[in-house]
Amino acid sequence: MRTKQWLAKRKKAGLKINPETAEVMWTVGCFLDPYNIEPERFEEQRPLGDVYFARSPGSDIWVWIGDLPSAVCDELMYKHKL
Repeated sequence: MRTKQWLAKRKKAGLKINPETAEVMWTVGCFLDPYNIEPERFEEQRPLGDVYFARSPGSDIWVWIGDLPSAVCDELMYKHKL
């Protein structure tokens, strides 16, 4: 699947995430490339930190919290103390 289509699929899934029922996880990654699409791009100066993802229960699509609607992102950050 092409990168733009792959990312669009995540953004679309993000619109369906309910912050009350969402599953949340984090990993250490590059917040400039949270899906690790271009790992070589910032190879030497790759800014690493905690990268958060959410998904609807039962979904296999994890969505970077930065791709969620701002109200959903804010609610998840508050609820999970991110």
